[in-house]
Amino acid sequence: MLLLYKSLIDITNMYTLNQVVPIPLKDQISASQIWSTSCTFQKGKRYFVHAPSGSGKTTLQHLLYGLRDDYEGDIALEMKGGGKRVIKGLDLNQWTTIRQEQVSVIFQDLRLFLEFSALENIQIKNRLTNHKTEEEILAMAERLGVKELLGKHCGKLSYGQRQRIAIIRALCQPFGLLLMDEPFSHLDKDNIQRCCDLIMEECKSQEAGYVIASLGDKYVLEYDEEVRL
Repeated sequence: MLLLYKSLIDITNMYTLNQVVPIPLKDQISASQIWSTSCTFQKGKRYFVHAPSGSGKTTLQHLLYGLRDDYEGDIALEMKGGGKRVIKGLDLNQWTTIRQEQVSVIFQDLRLFLEFSALENIQIKNRLTNHKTEEEILAMAERLGVKELLGKHCGKLSYGQRQRIAIIRALCQPFGLLLMDEPFSHLDKDNIQRCCDLIMEECKSQEAGYVIASLGDKYVLEYDEEVRL
């Protein structure tokens, strides 16, 4: 069975959404290029999702990451050799493999363990695949100005400092697609630039794409496609 899970990951190419409507938003959707239509998020492409308040940007992230299934329509993983796999049919082991090797995420609420140190939070993710060495993690932390904070409990860090730790954590795994939901909301211009540079470098090194949902700020990331949620 483990070989089956690995095979699924190897052939995953993109997400296809077909007439997807989150049930809690069913009576609120209008003029969306994602909800109640057909669209794709392709591995290796970079998407800016313009998401007006209340349109479901966090919901979209959670659907693609398999954290929610309260929606109508279908979300499928398309495969390089042809065919699709509807994600509602995936079990926990398959999702675990996808989240470790194919799709990474920067949550809006970060989801860090506040009682653990910043480095422990990063290593909890990294040790699942040993994707980065400790030296590489330290180098990323230095670039984002949080190297001296790695030994501190996350509960003692500011929200902007936690955001940078969450960004590093998300980059410490293999992925073909990075999901981001307002990842720079508590950062100043200079720190946003540093984070964007690091994200684009890491995505380029893995030939990966990203989907960032924002109320309107495009930051300094590069995009192949813009869509309205």
